[in-house]
Amino acid sequence: MKILGVDPGSRLTGYGCVEVVGSKMTALDHGTLKLASTSGKQETPLEKRLLDLFNELTEVIDRLKPDVLAVERVFFAKNAVSSLKLGQARGVVIVCGALKDLQIVEYSPTEVKRAVVGSGTADKEQVARVLEMILGRQEFATADSSDALALAVCHGQQFLGRSGAARAQLEKSAGKSGRKGRGLAAMLGLTPEVVGNRRRVDFSKKS
Repeated sequence: MKILGVDPGSRLTGYGCVEVVGSKMTALDHGTLKLASTSGKQETPLEKRLLDLFNELTEVIDRLKPDVLAVERVFFAKNAVSSLKLGQARGVVIVCGALKDLQIVEYSPTEVKRAVVGSGTADKEQVARVLEMILGRQEFATADSSDALALAVCHGQQFLGRSGAARAQLEKSAGKSGRKGRGLAAMLGLTPEVVGNRRRVDFSKKS
């Protein structure tokens, strides 16, 4: 099963894809769709950004051929205008998935952090670092791409959790057999405290 996670945005939209085979989860691809300048110096009309998002995400779906689209559940931002734009971008993402007959699932940021790191208050750098520990070294150009990959991993964990044999196999390989209801990081012994003492991913150094 292939899962495509998408972190929607009207300027930057992240995507990340994993494949689950048996009890193994593998990262296939991740990246960022740059729809407009983030500096604010060059303003691209919203309708153009939404059209570009539709076209570029459709190309990603056609290339990766996922079975499931995992998207971040809408939240209420303090800035009403930003919240409205985010909702419009999210709608485009859902339409892209629906047109390709993908199963669409939603997770809140807290659910994703809890599933990956084991703590719903983990920061973006911590999430990215744990993803590297789980899936191997990744080159995240932006936090949007790591957040999107985390969405895919979150649903992958839910899928593995529904398979008792796969769950037991994963826990055994992590040396944590018998612990239920834990995130992938916890099963690998990567608690928030442990991760916090390790080198974190620094997005500020990425181009």
